[in-house]
Amino acid sequence: MPIDHNAYFDSKVQSLASERHGRKFSVGIISAGAYHFGTAAAERMTVVSGMLTAKLVGSDEWVNYPAGTAFEVPANSGF
Repeated sequence: MPIDHNAYFDSKVQSLASERHGRKFSVGIISAGAYHFGTAAAERMTVVSGMLTAKLVGSDEWVNYPAGTAFEVPANSGF
């Protein structure tokens, strides 16, 4: 199972990605800051530790996601 490492925003955001049983998955670490992430495919974001405050593309509302919560990001969108 190959593992790909990616770094973004001067390495303040990093992720490890792989595929198992034909399904892609990744885990990431995001340092405190303001970022925009675009999505080509729909994604489910799960917060494992800390707090993530996000605003989905097309929304005016900022939402706090504490550890243990998740949210869906549509394809061809972002947050």
